[in-house]
Amino acid sequence: MNRTMNRKEFLKLTTGIIGGLSLPGVFGGFTHAADTASGKGVALDDSYLLKGLNAMARAHRMSAMAGHLGAAVVAGYFIGKQRPNLDPEVYKGIEADLVRVMAGESVFGAKMTKNSKIADSELFEAFPKEKPNESLIDGIAEALKKNIKAPRESGHNVIFASIAIHALKEHPDFATPSIIDGIRKLIGLFDNAHPGSGYYGKAKGRIKGIRITLPEGEENGTPHYTDVKGMVEVVLDEIINQDPKVNTRGYGGLVHVNNHAAAITDLAQYGYAELVPAAIASHRQHLRLWRNLPNVADEFGPAPFSEFSPYTSAYWTSGKVPYDRALHTHRVKTMFGFDELAEAIDDKPNEKRACDKLRYMM
Repeated sequence: MNRTMNRKEFLKLTTGIIGGLSLPGVFGGFTHAADTASGKGVALDDSYLLKGLNAMARAHRMSAMAGHLGAAVVAGYFIGKQRPNLDPEVYKGIEADLVRVMAGESVFGAKMTKNSKIADSELFEAFPKEKPNESLIDGIAEALKKNIKAPRESGHNVIFASIAIHALKEHPDFATPSIIDGIRKLIGLFDNAHPGSGYYGKAKGRIKGIRITLPEGEENGTPHYTDVKGMVEVVLDEIINQDPKVNTRGYGGLVHVNNHAAAITDLAQYGYAELVPAAIASHRQHLRLWRNLPNVADEFGPAPFSEFSPYTSAYWTSGKVPYDRALHTHRVKTMFGFDELAEAIDDKPNEKRACDKLRYMM
């Protein structure tokens, strides 16, 4: 399936309203801002995609957050499809991150789950051979429908479901009963999850979002949006306007504001527009919680950022690749998510400006 052509066809067929959303200009032609012209890259092969889906399907046996491991591998695979002309060092760097994830170095695997009965590496093992059934993919959207109306763990319910749907729609030969059933169980783990949590300074500490009362009236300055185009524009502006002097901690940070929005654009693209209005309302609540966090730069210092873009070889070969507790999985998901997000509207100037600031997030 040629996804670029599908988005162009989608744009031509779209006359205005889909699932209650106004989508003019969405999913038009797109050229990535940081593509190189080397043409020498070697992206990940299909085995990584299947391993990632296997891990997502087994993650429910460990925890909801264990979905990070497989989702990262799926996302890493698709970066090669989004940007096939990156330098080889970029793909090697991505692959090295994913190898470390599969080997058990992610904080979201067994390290997070007490007395886990399954090792991180076992998540990625093959299932017994089964006949695929593309019609089963709808079951993932059905599972998501049950918990999409409120933010869940910084949007991970939507992020994981959307990445899985994206992968299986592009590769329906992997849509086997075991994989679909396991991913449905993973998404179901978010049914009673809270919105995530934020750090509100030394005096208050970390507080769950369900305990936070957000300001009324101007809603702490959060722009209003009800459709995909408006959501994407707001998130790109947030990325562009990052300031290292402002250091907030919580709700997954701007990384998850980006990835959550990107996941919603893919729900629309892959045939689940009926889920999008509720998803966008939930995303805006996620954004409001994040924007309401206090600046704790006085306590932790300025927010760190990288000198180079992650789409360049210099980022991976400089010897300064950052590794905090979450970047093994979040770096590739954010690279993937940014391109899904930016592809949803035709705004090349802001796309380029936001791409230049992506290094502030990793």
